[in-house]
Amino acid sequence: MQLSSIKNIFHKELKPLYGKEEINGFFGWLIEFYLGLPPFALVLDPYLTLSKSEEKPFFTALAGLKLEKPIQYILGEAHFMDMEIKVNEAVLIPRPETEELVRWVIAEVKGREKDEKINDVRHILDIGTGSGCIAIAIARFCANVRLQALDISENALLLAKENALIQSTDIDFIKMDILQWREMDTTFDIIVSNPPYVRDLEKAEIKNNVLKHEPWQALFVPDNQPLLYYDAIIKFAKRHLAEGGSLFFEINQYLSQETKALLIQNNFHEIELKKDIFENERMIKAKYLK
Repeated sequence: MQLSSIKNIFHKELKPLYGKEEINGFFGWLIEFYLGLPPFALVLDPYLTLSKSEEKPFFTALAGLKLEKPIQYILGEAHFMDMEIKVNEAVLIPRPETEELVRWVIAEVKGREKDEKINDVRHILDIGTGSGCIAIAIARFCANVRLQALDISENALLLAKENALIQSTDIDFIKMDILQWREMDTTFDIIVSNPPYVRDLEKAEIKNNVLKHEPWQALFVPDNQPLLYYDAIIKFAKRHLAEGGSLFFEINQYLSQETKALLIQNNFHEIELKKDIFENERMIKAKYLK
């Protein structure tokens, strides 16, 4: 079958669910992934014809998209910080705003490298690591760091370990529920987390591809405890951050001031809120002074 005919089928079948440009985006992604061709391959060869074996994954992907399954889960990978990270329905799909958080952490690490008072090796902890994307990116882009990463999900940790191996990074992965945290032997220079922060009342704003497929445990918090995970992580950080250590969070844009107030209540200082590319307050950084 000609690739152009398959593309027409995609548009006909997916039109009730997605816009034209989004469908074009999906199809270009599939061309690149399955055929190793540029997304604009049909412009170069409008009569490009596929064999039966080449057609099959396109129609498998179409079936998944009709169920509103994220294309990253269909392909089994997501792009993050110049890496291809393996993903499945045990972990969240990495987002661009999380890249912004990671770049902020990396800037902090590189800034500390210039400070002679800071030890050569910096100890960093990623809480709620999921696919491992945050810890792996930091390990790849920073020298002289020791990374540890926590998650409650065994399946997430298995995938994170696989991603770390693929990216040739050395990370110590630990199974732990941060709501029932236990003492650790390490004192950390930096703790970073993208914890669950979406309130149940905000579900109406979320698309079905997220609601139906991404792990709820990694997304949602009760309306009456919107900072549940932040409170637990802050308490953990007070016991495990070095004097003057930094705590980084991705946050709910609607609760930025509440998150800042919680940090102040717990003796954190030099608190800085940062906006994402959409001008929403989505990140916060604070230093702990005992």
